[in-house]
Amino acid sequence: MKKILTLVLALVLTTGLITGCSTSGKTDEKKIKIGYVNWAEGIAMTNLAAAILEEKLGYEVEMVLADVAPVFTSLASGNTDVFLDTWLPVTHGEYLEKYGKDIVDLGISYENALIGLVVPSYVEADTIEELIEQKETFGGKIIGIDSGAGIMSATEKAIEAYGLDYELVNGSGPAMTAALKKAINNNEAIVVTGWTPHWMFSSWDLKVLKDSKGIYGEAENIHIYSRKGFEEDKTEAAKFFQKYTFTDEVLSDLMGAIEESGKDPLETAKEWMNNNESQVNSWLGK
Repeated sequence: MKKILTLVLALVLTTGLITGCSTSGKTDEKKIKIGYVNWAEGIAMTNLAAAILEEKLGYEVEMVLADVAPVFTSLASGNTDVFLDTWLPVTHGEYLEKYGKDIVDLGISYENALIGLVVPSYVEADTIEELIEQKETFGGKIIGIDSGAGIMSATEKAIEAYGLDYELVNGSGPAMTAALKKAINNNEAIVVTGWTPHWMFSSWDLKVLKDSKGIYGEAENIHIYSRKGFEEDKTEAAKFFQKYTFTDEVLSDLMGAIEESGKDPLETAKEWMNNNESQVNSWLGK
């Protein structure tokens, strides 16, 4: 009986050690989960990061598409490693107020980003106030993106602040650009929730309506945020993300390549990576 108890105890201790080794200390250093939202710049930056992490640094990358609110929730809980598309100080400010203590800023990836209401240049309106008298021209609708996006919250505030009798239509980034393309092809008036950087500004002649009340804020910066502990257990990847910065020219070129290729964004991102070796090496610290 003593021998049996000794064997059972030894088995329990051994199992505990094995389990402890697999769940304590550094976690699965070569696997990374990146959350992203269906926005043009986020798709571009995320897929290129995945290509570089996999091809150049040997990581296994999982990209998870979701609305912005669940992405921040998952990041704060540690279930997602990184999110590359945090707009500050205005657009995603509310999420930083809620989750800021549980996530880590790895740095700015793009400066002077801008959100607002966008129309084709041929539309006879230059300010948001001018939309008031042109409700019929625009069909009384502002074509938006996903409901949890910061630009949608800002637009709801703008509708109230400017007294716009308009419906804000929920959708997605691709649905918004599809509606914009259709309107431009038919030379029709349309107003959408838009932002720069975005490939649509290089594809069509557009303008951002002046916002005299400052509802949409000034130019913002796009930050990369990680879960707590990411820098410690994914050190090599964290160093890469801290150098992962874009000029307007580089990001526009990448977004344009993805939009025009018609291929899977990851496949196009890998092609772009191979064609821009010096830029990629600068992010890798080479």
